[in-house]
This record gives sequence, C-alpha cells and structure tokens, in this order.
Amino acid sequence: MAATIKTQEEIEKMRIAGKLAAEVLNMIGEHVVKGVTTDELNTICHNYIVDVQNGIPAPLNYGQPPFPKSICTSVNHVICHGIPSDKKLKDGDIVNIDVTVIKDGYHGDSSKMFVVGKPSILAERLIRVTQECLYKGIEIVKPGTTLGDIGHVIQQHAESHHYSIVREFCGHGIGATFHEDPQVVHYGRPGTGDVLQEGMCFTIEPMVNAGKRYCKILPDNWTVVTKDRSLSAQWEHTLLVTSNGVEILTHREDESIPKIISH
Repeated sequence: MAATIKTQEEIEKMRIAGKLAAEVLNMIGEHVVKGVTTDELNTICHNYIVDVQNGIPAPLNYGQPPFPKSICTSVNHVICHGIPSDKKLKDGDIVNIDVTVIKDGYHGDSSKMFVVGKPSILAERLIRVTQECLYKGIEIVKPGTTLGDIGHVIQQHAESHHYSIVREFCGHGIGATFHEDPQVVHYGRPGTGDVLQEGMCFTIEPMVNAGKRYCKILPDNWTVVTKDRSLSAQWEHTLLVTSNGVEILTHREDESIPKIISH
C-alpha cells in the first residue's frame, strides 16, 4: 500500500482536526499537577473533545483489545500507549499525553511531554533532546526527502546524547484512517525508504529512552515500558508535505518551531 496523497478538501479537514488536537494539549496543561490521576486527565480531555469541540477521541475503543480510554498517558518509564488509571501523579513525574481527535472523519494526532513539579536534570534533558529529535526530523521534510533521511537525523541526535531510539513503534500515515501507510521509523540510513511527495500526511513521533532501547508490552496488551525501567520521552506532530517544505498541522502556540517551513 502506497501513501495516499490528500486532496485540497481533505487537507482542509486535516488542518481542522490538527488544530483541535493542539487545543486539547494546550487546555490540559494546567491540570497536570501533583495529586491528579491520569484517569481524571482522561475525563477532562474526553469531555473537552466531545462537548466543546464536537469531535471524537480516536483512541477510545480503538484496536484489539479495544483501548479503554480517550487519551494515552505514558508516565516515566512508560514509552507509549499508557492507559489512564487512578494512580496519582507525584512531584518529579514526567508524562506524555497523546491525543487524537476525529473531526468530519479526519484525524489530528499529537503528543506533548508534561512535568509534575520539578523534574530531575536527567528528565529535563531527555525531554528537551526528544523534542529536538522531532524538530530535526520535521525541518528536513519536503518533496524528495526520504523516510530514511528523517529516521537518520533523529537517530543521530538521540544517540549523540547517549540515548536510544525505540524501534518497535513508529510514526505513520494519517487521514481518514488513524494509521495509514507509510510507517515512519525514527532510525535509518539516508537515501532509503519512501520518497516524500506533496500532499502526504503523516506523523513523526520519536520515542527516546534514557537507557537501552528495549521495551516490553504489559499484560493489558497496550502499555509499553522500557525493559530496564529507564525514563522514556516522546513528542508527536501531524505533518503535511507542501510543494517546498512542510506544514505542522498540530502546531501549538507555545512552540519555537514555525508552523510552516519552506525550503
């Protein structure tokens, strides 16, 4: 299956869905505090998506077994797909909140790292380097770039800081379907893999571990953790390949990277 090239009408719908996903992450920030449970954060996000945005939270009942919540909350050594629970966040915790909003049949998918109270120096550095990995990948997106080029710059940056890239999970094409082709891995060799074309939409979402790259899936069949229990961080954006660069469909106001990058 090749990547689907989006029509102008589809791109407009993707822009709207992406903007809504960004708004959820902006909204939830003030609620990520010591003593809150990740299930409470899930409820706040669910109600906001459904009642305020008139959207649908894509994770809810997605997959096999059906994902039981409306967002993913991955705390500390959880790499991705953490299921919100009644466990309270404590000072120093780091948490990735991953939201995907469906609006008019199209998906906007984004995640952001949050810190409860004061992070450790290690956590702060890991979070920063992981975001830099995402931005370095985004900055080279344009027609003619390969997926291997993107994976390579991300892998190089993480490993230059003595961190490791999770290989079992990756970014993905997105549109009317939550997960489409191509798969966007966060490691690789320059000049290999699919060549980007104008109108492609996909996510880049590097998962970076402070320790070794190995992971395991817990018995709930969703939660992915680091095997060595080292901290893990992740950031994600949904992107559109433009005629000469990239548009970040899930761009947030608090970001230093521009929404549209031209080459």
